[in-house]
Amino acid sequence: MKTQQIRLKEINSVFPPGDYYFSGAEAMVEGAIAAGCNYYGGYPITPATEVMERMSVRLPGIGGVFMQMEDEIASISSVVGASWAGAKAMTATSGPGFSLMQETIGYAAMTETPIVIADIQRQGPSTGGIGEGAGDIMQARWGSHGNYQMIAIYPWSVQEMYDQTITAFNYAERYRTPVIILGEAVLAHQREKLCITEKVKVFERIKKPGAPPFCFEEVDGGFPLPSFGEKGRILVSGTTHEESGIRKPADSATYEALTAKLHNKIMDKKEEIVDYETYHLEEDVDVAVVAYGFTARSSLFAVEEMRQEGKKVGMLRLKTMWPFADKAVEYAGAKAKKILVPEMNKGQIVGEVMKYASCDVVSYTQTNREIIYPDVIINKLKELINGYRF
Repeated sequence: MKTQQIRLKEINSVFPPGDYYFSGAEAMVEGAIAAGCNYYGGYPITPATEVMERMSVRLPGIGGVFMQMEDEIASISSVVGASWAGAKAMTATSGPGFSLMQETIGYAAMTETPIVIADIQRQGPSTGGIGEGAGDIMQARWGSHGNYQMIAIYPWSVQEMYDQTITAFNYAERYRTPVIILGEAVLAHQREKLCITEKVKVFERIKKPGAPPFCFEEVDGGFPLPSFGEKGRILVSGTTHEESGIRKPADSATYEALTAKLHNKIMDKKEEIVDYETYHLEEDVDVAVVAYGFTARSSLFAVEEMRQEGKKVGMLRLKTMWPFADKAVEYAGAKAKKILVPEMNKGQIVGEVMKYASCDVVSYTQTNREIIYPDVIINKLKELINGYRF
């Protein structure tokens, strides 16, 4: 596990510190407010509606603004506008709404607008169903067109729905970019212990009077962001533009410089962003599991059970989905002779694992509206161990 390297300011928690029995949706709301979120624009959709419901109650009480919009396109558009007006802003949706938001997510990336989008995943494609699913991972990275990088975080517990929402806001402000939280229906709805600490570490938006709205170089550990209503001229365009915001759609050098910035500001800091956890990989390992989200919980249970039986198994849990943890996967592939990748989709991350792992990689996929239970992982691990000569 890495330690967050970005400049953070320690502030008092908005919510009274202590232990609570919260759902993931409730924890996400409290994490957002702890990070300074004071605007939410949304539209109800299962299984993300509970995020919006709690926001509608909590934000007015702390001086924030809640808006129910007419659809998901309006929701994310209002969030972008709120950010440029000086707010820390977010929205939450699920697969169908996430699809509708993609054009504006691209606009937010191009205009370097710090916003947070929570995608509480369900079945797809189209309206699909409301059962368990994790099929939006590639969409989170490649959903909008053109050249940009994306940060996407993947929690596995109610505690992380709180903690990683704070991280998402910190990354959005630090790198001036939209950040996606890839949640799952089971995490949004299940209840478990949430510990809220007395202090919270947040990244405060950088202000530099007179700076252009799109600085190509970092200032004070980030990229300054002016707000409408402050002194200064602000031009905001999704078209190719200079630091000043002036549009130059036909200028090759301007486009090259802009897209290089959109790429480099994230990829140059990749090692500060990428987060993961390893289990037993420092020991002798025959088979490793690479997992994420709720499936990683089942996988860890299975790994611990099998180690008690003397089996040489380990696990890599991906906490950051994008940028991808290529070095961690390389390490797991060098330690193990086989890797199992269980997913609640038809195999969206297994291809990425195959790119970087030097050993055999085996995919297990499940799309039956249910979570992947530990006994399924145990059986698959036994099949690999029994069917492969180490």
